Amino acid sequence: MINFPTHIISCFRGKKILVIGDIILDQYIHGAVERISPEAPVPVVLQEGEARFTPGGAANVANNLSSLGARVVLSGQVGDDLEARILYREFKKRCIGTAGLVKDLNGVTSLKTRIIAQHQQVVRVDRENGSGVSLEASQKIIAFIEKNFNKFDAIILSDYGKGVITKDLVRRVCALKRRYRKIVTVDPKVEHFNYYHQATCITPNRKETENAIRNIIITHEKGRQLKIKNDKLKTIKDVRLAGQEILNYLNLESLLVTLGEQGMCLFQKGQEPFLIATKAKEVFDVTGAGDTVISVFTLSLAAGASKQEAAILANYAAGVVVGKTGAVAVTPNEILAAMTES
Repeated sequence: MINFPTHIISCFRGKKILVIGDIILDQYIHGAVERISPEAPVPVVLQEGEARFTPGGAANVANNLSSLGARVVLSGQVGDDLEARILYREFKKRCIGTAGLVKDLNGVTSLKTRIIAQHQQVVRVDRENGSGVSLEASQKIIAFIEKNFNKFDAIILSDYGKGVITKDLVRRVCALKRRYRKIVTVDPKVEHFNYYHQATCITPNRKETENAIRNIIITHEKGRQLKIKNDKLKTIKDVRLAGQEILNYLNLESLLVTLGEQGMCLFQKGQEPFLIATKAKEVFDVTGAGDTVISVFTLSLAAGASKQEAAILANYAAGVVVGKTGAVAVTPNEILAAMTES
């Protein structure tokens, strides 16, 4: 029987976490829809107030960690533009370290603009760096990681598929993990599942797990040896079989699959899967929920929690953030309140 691990939350403060990944600026424009455009059958959104900016992608993971009391440093690439300056301003406000950031003078900072009317997202507009991450920037990021790796209690790879997380980078990070016996967790990208061998934990959602199984079977020789041939995870039995197969295939210490309204399922070597019921009262917006899960799970491990305790805390935190609009950070008091209400 696992008790509610509330004592772990008091140990969050001061833990040193390095977040490596794709940096995104999230922009939110709020307004009201009162008519349809005469130019096309689309709603006209009348903007209300100024646009709001928050750190997104790997930067949202860092934002969550800082909000929870961790000392966090971010490593990735930004452009030399207004969006990067806005991000640096937000990082300073949130006490997020930027020593690991690399500025690409020829690139642009990834931007996601969400237009929201009557609390519903109408459309999202993305701007990305078409050339990805330069070789020079990638080398600088790896150099920073190798020089500073042992200073941190845990490392998070936040893979949004924009180019920062490469097979070589993951290989080097996992080699350092074994050398220094550190915690290394991954918020994965489906196309990169084969990168994450020997990580402490990866945290895919149901859809990502389904797509990963399909991708592994199709593209990798060893993947054809997987016992599961159905990539649709319709039942908990399907999830249990798929999770165990991926755990073994990637030689992971653990795997945490998030299942929406069905909660989460934690897999560990030599143990039965551990199913956790969802704690969300109402799902309002799932934006950033995966960032919250990996932030709380990793920080909990760094604070001394078992993987089951860490998964329980991450589940409560996810239940808090899906009840809010946009990618927002959760606080220790909000997690405690959610556990108290339960």
